[in-house]
Amino acid sequence: MQIVLLEKVENLGDIGEQVNVRPGYARNFLIPQRKALPLTPENVRKIEERRAELEAEANRLLEDAKARHEKLEGQVLVIRAKAGPEGRLFGSIGPQDVVEQIQSVLGVPLERRHVRMPNGPVRELGDEQLTIHLHTDVEASLTLRVESEP
Repeated sequence: MQIVLLEKVENLGDIGEQVNVRPGYARNFLIPQRKALPLTPENVRKIEERRAELEAEANRLLEDAKARHEKLEGQVLVIRAKAGPEGRLFGSIGPQDVVEQIQSVLGVPLERRHVRMPNGPVRELGDEQLTIHLHTDVEASLTLRVESEP
């Protein structure tokens, strides 16, 4: 299916680019999320008219992501959890727990989808490297330190 992008989409293209994607991806994700429109002469004309507005919004989002990156990069986030004598947690620490801790300690607004945990939820005490995907072009790395509750 031919579409025209309204914003930069990772591994796909930039604002105003005309790309060919699978119909389901376009119908179920890109179009409902307002990331793209079907490729028609009228839609191409609309996007060209709004191009400056779309690029200004994209630049604002990028600057916001860079500001949050400065606050997050290299931080050590400490979460306390109940653990057994071998260091295994009773439960696990997932992306939502990380988001809540970042918002309460650092005051940086995030969503669960921004947190990338390469090894899945944390189930043991110790340090874990996390990636916070703030924007298509901006990622921050931080260390999650899980300590035992007394």
